[in-house]
Amino acid sequence: MVFVEPMKRSIRDVLDQLRSGFVSRARLYDLSGLDRAEAMEVEAAWRDLPVRTRREVILTLVEVAENDFEADFGAVFRIALDDPDATVREAAVEGLWEDEDVRLVPRFAAFLREDPAPNVRAAAAASLGRFLLLGELGKIRPLPHQQAYEALLAACRSLQETLEVRRRALEALAYSGEEEVAALISEAYRHPEEKMRVSAVFAMGRSADERWAEYVLRELLSPNPEMRFEAARACGELGLEEAVATLIELVEDVDPEVREAAIWALGQIGGDEARSTLKRCLRSDNEALREAARDALRELEFLHGDLGTLLIPFDFFDEDDEEEEEEGFL
Repeated sequence: MVFVEPMKRSIRDVLDQLRSGFVSRARLYDLSGLDRAEAMEVEAAWRDLPVRTRREVILTLVEVAENDFEADFGAVFRIALDDPDATVREAAVEGLWEDEDVRLVPRFAAFLREDPAPNVRAAAAASLGRFLLLGELGKIRPLPHQQAYEALLAACRSLQETLEVRRRALEALAYSGEEEVAALISEAYRHPEEKMRVSAVFAMGRSADERWAEYVLRELLSPNPEMRFEAARACGELGLEEAVATLIELVEDVDPEVREAAIWALGQIGGDEARSTLKRCLRSDNEALREAARDALRELEFLHGDLGTLLIPFDFFDEDDEEEEEEGFL
């Protein structure tokens, strides 16, 4: 038997290719799981790469990391946090979206307070929300939790801050149960800019506070599809049974994202009407709608039903319900 030694990665080879202006996606996998010495080698070369190359690399790594949970480009993303280019810094923050290292909190808080680029500040606000949630769940120490909260609160209240950054700060703050956050959500819902009102409805759902039920139910009928989308999601997050009838209507909404949000919400809320509607969606001619319905049914059975049904193929439901109602959705 012949043993073939696996090819060893060479960070130097990757960097040489990057300097040449071309590197394959497969070769970029060599940047996963860097040890300290390798990370230092990449850091020494990073700033000398053309900005176009740095952007292409970091955006590709973010995309790969989203689709491959085994890829670990955290060392590269941390290097890119210091990049002079705002697009690279923003992508680096987003690339660390699953990283729960609390040492990132003061870094992201500084970005939110001081970075000159609003897109970087907005990304930092969104990422701080993750640490706020961890703090609310008691999974991190009080200090980083408080640092995240105070930075987000200051950004949300700042009249000098851009609307986009204030929106992202509000959405992140919604993880907190503090009354001053509820007051900010209420204020945002009355804001003259509809984008801020959309974020308020998003925050209502994320808060898991049923005090907002009246508002999210009302916005299911909004003429703005973005608002209907967020309202449907919020109804699902709040588990509002009184929303089921309207959500069933939204399964036939003209906007495809609203349709899928309504389907997701029905899976979260559960009940016989929701289950029946989702089963009918399995017979839709729309592949995306069918897939959304499958996922929602699995979630419904997991949250509200017999876990044994999770093992049953979903075409079983089609046959079982043929006599119930012949027509499907869309």
